Amino acid sequence: MIRVELPGHLRTLARVQGDVRLEVEGAVTVRRVLDALEAKYPMLRGTIRDQVTQERRAFLRFFACEEDWSFESLDAVLPEAVASGREPLLVIGAVAGG
Repeated sequence: MIRVELPGHLRTLARVQGDVRLEVEGAVTVRRVLDALEAKYPMLRGTIRDQVTQERRAFLRFFACEEDWSFESLDAVLPEAVASGREPLLVIGAVAGG
């Protein structure tokens, strides 16, 4: 069971509290986690990644085991601690401005 922590605005949109728990088949990658997340919560389609290009939205970042995975390939295998559910995949809203 994979755990995903979403920023507040996406939890509100998906109508969930706390982290989201998902089943992911095969190798656990960011792409497969996002596919499972969007399948379970279709209202999130297009909010985390572009629906056409499938690229991460500019003001969202991915963290796994205290490491930034935002610029890794979406098909890179996530750490075992995330795949086993011990650690969550964090989707964080980036802060910008001056």
